[in-house]
Amino acid sequence: MAAASLLRSLSRHARRGCAAPGAFSHHHHPWSPLSTTAAAAAAAGAQDEARKGFPGLGPTAKGEKARVVVLGTGWAGSRLMKDLDTRGYDVVCVAPRNHMVFTPLLASTCVGTLEFRSVAEPLARIQPAVSTSPGSYFLLARCTGVDPDAHTIDCETVTDGEKDALEPWKFKVAYDKLVFACGAEASTFGIQGVTDHAIFLREVHHAQEIRRRLLLNLMLSDIPGISEEEKRRLLHCVVVGGGPTGVEFSGELSDFIIRDVKQRYSHVKDYIHVTLIEANEILSSFDVRLRQYATNQLIKSGVRLVRGIVKDVQPNKLILDNGEEVPYGLLVWSTGVGASPFVKSLPFPKSPGGRVGVDEWLRVPSVRDVYAIGDCSGFLESTGKEVLPALAQVAERQGKYLARLLNHVMKAGGGHANSETEADLGPPFVYKHLGSMATVGRYKALVDMRQSKESKGISLAGFVSWFIWRSAYLTRVISWRNRFYVAINWLTTLLFGRDISRI
Repeated sequence: MAAASLLRSLSRHARRGCAAPGAFSHHHHPWSPLSTTAAAAAAAGAQDEARKGFPGLGPTAKGEKARVVVLGTGWAGSRLMKDLDTRGYDVVCVAPRNHMVFTPLLASTCVGTLEFRSVAEPLARIQPAVSTSPGSYFLLARCTGVDPDAHTIDCETVTDGEKDALEPWKFKVAYDKLVFACGAEASTFGIQGVTDHAIFLREVHHAQEIRRRLLLNLMLSDIPGISEEEKRRLLHCVVVGGGPTGVEFSGELSDFIIRDVKQRYSHVKDYIHVTLIEANEILSSFDVRLRQYATNQLIKSGVRLVRGIVKDVQPNKLILDNGEEVPYGLLVWSTGVGASPFVKSLPFPKSPGGRVGVDEWLRVPSVRDVYAIGDCSGFLESTGKEVLPALAQVAERQGKYLARLLNHVMKAGGGHANSETEADLGPPFVYKHLGSMATVGRYKALVDMRQSKESKGISLAGFVSWFIWRSAYLTRVISWRNRFYVAINWLTTLLFGRDISRI
């Protein structure tokens, strides 16, 4: 409570124009006489005092490091911050979460194959400067607006509805370079009821909610007096979307049912089943042979595949375009992503699909010192380039490229606001696809090394692919700490099965 009172006091000071914590100025009493020397010093420091009176993080002064403000802690933003040269830049990250999620392994946490902390990498480990450098910060907030002319952004703190938390506190952050890396949001295609009743699989808290709902339904279905129809509904898990995330979750779920549920919930083992609904082909970006293999493997694992379009989602059932009603106890929505309302509201030119439009060097061409990377960005039509897919490898490579570009700009003397020269920025960003991988459960996976649908390349399926899939992702996990967690989790699951505690 004392801490909350202190923060409220600071917020009142900020609203009266005082500095944010760490930037308070000394006020003379009205009756204190100022000597000539003090008056001269006050005049000389007028600009500094004005900067200190900024309600948030004020503009950087001459002689200070330039400030790079990054919006987001996804694949793009995290890789950018990791590679940014903090000897020449201060890094300020504004995001509603203080960690990066290793999304390829997120589906495994839903059924207990991995623990949640194994796929969450704290930002302070990715870029230690945000917790050790005097001018670098992580701010638990979201950006609500941008003023490119003043080089500032408007922010609002995020409390996620916590009790006894401060009311949302609004503040500004001045930037020398601004990078939009705020990602995208799940596409619902305007279908009624999706947001209210379905769970998206994009964040750790989504995986936690799926796990709690799944285990709750398993336990409720075992209670005496539950009708057969209600038992089947509670234990019907429906996945909408046949992309890699939907297929991997279906595979993990079917493996969980076969290896764990049927042993530990023997009374209801014949009632639980999984349905995967897709409007077209599952894994449409993969080789035809691999798609057929995945289809056969999922069917063999007990997953029911349904081709159809969801028209309406109700609390306990969804309705397809052919009128079929599908009751469910758990509904996971995985139909791709689109631009968020915040990205759509930004006063910048947009690429096809509503993303922030960028040029070949990932700059927002209509303003100075603003860049966009990851799922929230796309090439403008004037560049003649196609909008890249919303994939982790695209975002990570863009973050790596932009960090190198900004480091080059800083060394050329253009790190501060409006000081970027027409120096050679080097080659533009070029994306080369390295292939796709997906697991379908039961020690089976797909590896497609083709650069595009039309090109030829290596494609594998089966146990060897599963081994490649696990090895590749284990090496891609960012820290050795989390690699150790993942390896131990996999070994524990292999030896003892999955944990089914509902915590």
